[in-house]
Amino acid sequence: MRHRYEIGQLEVTVKQWVAFLNTADPEGRNRLGLYDETESSSAWPRYGQINFSRSADMGSHYSVAFPEWADKPYGFADFLRAARFVNSLYNGRLISKRSSSNGRFNYVTYQVRLSARTERGMYDLAQPNTTRAHRSGFVLPSQDEWIKAAYYDPRGGGTYSYWKYPTNPGVFGDGDATAPNPTVLNPATGDVTNAATQPLASYHASGKPAPSWCPGQLQPEDCSTVNPLGLDPSTYAEVYQGSLSTVGGARTTSPWGTLDQGGNAVEWTDTITAPPSGRSSLRVWRRLHGGISNAPAFQMWPSAVGLQPQDNVFYNHTYPWLGIRIGVIGDLKPGKS
Repeated sequence: MRHRYEIGQLEVTVKQWVAFLNTADPEGRNRLGLYDETESSSAWPRYGQINFSRSADMGSHYSVAFPEWADKPYGFADFLRAARFVNSLYNGRLISKRSSSNGRFNYVTYQVRLSARTERGMYDLAQPNTTRAHRSGFVLPSQDEWIKAAYYDPRGGGTYSYWKYPTNPGVFGDGDATAPNPTVLNPATGDVTNAATQPLASYHASGKPAPSWCPGQLQPEDCSTVNPLGLDPSTYAEVYQGSLSTVGGARTTSPWGTLDQGGNAVEWTDTITAPPSGRSSLRVWRRLHGGISNAPAFQMWPSAVGLQPQDNVFYNHTYPWLGIRIGVIGDLKPGKS
């Protein structure tokens, strides 16, 4: 069934997630498991995005670890965290809605005052297999919505109107020969330094180092050795190679004007899927798309579909590349919750 929808140009940033944390958990009690110590700069210097202070004022317990993290994608999301963020948007107050254009792309900018109500809204989290409860509001994109925004060319480019990468048409069947160029990051800030080399994406190209950075306020040895998993330096360097770059820094748009759907952080959809075994499971599994900065080019292909339990707590502890992109369905009106 066809329907109109909008999808976020950018991934949800650390700054936006911190605003949500302080709204949903103003007392800093973490009753919903929205934060883990491994997300802190002390526990994980290289990937720690958010710090927690028990003694902070009401509504200020969570903070961006370093200024350089503010505009990076939030990277420790599971589906339940993402759905609670969406519910906060859905239950919040839409302050303004502004239309604009850039070249051939049209954009809508929403300003929302977040709500502390996170358990019901677009998704009823009392139901493990929750789906969209309303025909209008903020959502997590479905698998089909995500794929269309990333790959479908309405002008007929690519192969049968589909691109191989969210950044450029590529050539199906040529391996990674027509893959986008990999980003190069400022080693202290994570900003993209080669944006003039288009098309571009944050991924681990064959034979080249993965895009990498660590906050300049830290000691290099902390970034290369300290980790919450207890890995020795050589194993740590092998397993954790890629870093998240500043959202939109690659500047390469999909056919619909989105940024970073290829590489950087893999993103949740709200599409429910069978587990890898194909058998029934007590856990609910959801689809993910997009590849990550630590993965090769094929992870950005349309066929590279991921799936994970929606409540994978292990990934919350060990996988700093799980992101969120917001969608909109229906016609939202300012001034209404």
